[in-house]
Amino acid sequence: MWRRISNWRLLRPAAACVADAMRAAASAGEAFKSWSNTGPTERRRVLMAAADRLEAKIGDISQAMAAEVGASGLWGGFNVMAAANLIREAASLTTQIQGETIPTDKPGTLSMTLRQPVGAILSIVPWNGPVILACRAIAYPIACGNTVVFRASEMSPKTHALIADAFVEAGLPEGVLNFVINAPEDAADVIDCLISHPAIRRVNFTGSTRIGRIIAEKSGRNLKRCLLELGGKAPFVVLDDADIAGAVNAAIFGTFLYQGQICMSTERFVVDEAVADEFVAAFAARAADLLAGDPMVNPACVIGPMIDSSSGTRINAMLDDALAKGAKVVVGGSANGAVMPATIVDHVVPGMTIYDEETFGPVTTIVRVKGVEEAIRVANDTEYGLAAAVFGRDATRALNVARQIDAGHVHVNGATVQNEPQAPYGGMKNSGYGRFDGRAVIDEFTELKWVTVEPSDQPYPV
Repeated sequence: MWRRISNWRLLRPAAACVADAMRAAASAGEAFKSWSNTGPTERRRVLMAAADRLEAKIGDISQAMAAEVGASGLWGGFNVMAAANLIREAASLTTQIQGETIPTDKPGTLSMTLRQPVGAILSIVPWNGPVILACRAIAYPIACGNTVVFRASEMSPKTHALIADAFVEAGLPEGVLNFVINAPEDAADVIDCLISHPAIRRVNFTGSTRIGRIIAEKSGRNLKRCLLELGGKAPFVVLDDADIAGAVNAAIFGTFLYQGQICMSTERFVVDEAVADEFVAAFAARAADLLAGDPMVNPACVIGPMIDSSSGTRINAMLDDALAKGAKVVVGGSANGAVMPATIVDHVVPGMTIYDEETFGPVTTIVRVKGVEEAIRVANDTEYGLAAAVFGRDATRALNVARQIDAGHVHVNGATVQNEPQAPYGGMKNSGYGRFDGRAVIDEFTELKWVTVEPSDQPYPV
């Protein structure tokens, strides 16, 4: 149950009401009866076809992303190709959903576990990585034999509709994927009715920590398990023996890809004072060369507009606060509405708003530290724990630092923005819980059942 919709920037898309959402959930519940019994080969065939269909739409999707969410061609193309690989990885998992035998003291008894589909899954995704985040929220539950109610973002309706198209065109049976989009003012009612609907058995949500808490509370009241991938304030530790040129390459990519509007974007550089001046100078020089503008006008732009002007207002307040408390802007500057150049703020310390709060824009901070122990302490001085990076030539020491950072994924001599569909992805602390990708995702979208086969004539003590 889904409806093709038009570009948000050009035409107002159709918005679902509570009754529509209820029908979508009921449709998913009905389709689960047959899809849950569909064999792995057929599930794999459909998913492989969906990956091909998605790749065929790369031009349309990239254009929609540029118009709806200000994405550059680089970010649009990256989203589509990474999502297609993710769908193929999901297809490979259809034959990896396994139980195990369990030793038992009961004579003549076979004790084992089974992994079975859960039911209908409610998947709620944001606008910032619209293809990757949507495809993982659809493909993994379907690979495990579940059906999906896909609640798309009102900020990227055409992009998300094109993704739904790809799965439907691949031969997905009716009701297995149900597309829902609502007006912002109806969000609470629509989400409430979906989470509470008896057909919905699990919820996965990607978005802000603030909304994630609400989703978790609603899911908890309905005794439904949820998977949450939330906000981040990713630290990038530069040790005193770091390869500065390599660190700067990773810093540019991890900070400014898609205007820093990625949950893994590097928002804090924790730099040893011994190399801080060298690193900041090289980083600022590279950032100053990044072309900013409208990707719809100039496809070569690396820094496009943020999602809306409120982002600029919010970030400017953080900059003003930091500058008033002693920080210095070494490149870039304030936002003009949704437009902001690549910006680096040095000498950031605790007590500044920008030290703690997620900026979610083309701006990052430098926190200077002395020694490894202080670097680890500062890297962990945040409520978030999604992504992190450590740069240092002494691999043993750098790995030891990585092991002590509270984050769901940490990369030694690599950028904070990383994702591979065969590796588990998720956060710690206020960045959420649960894991997408890899074999870990099977646990999120299956039920573990204990089953025994016993002699019917066995003796009982009573």
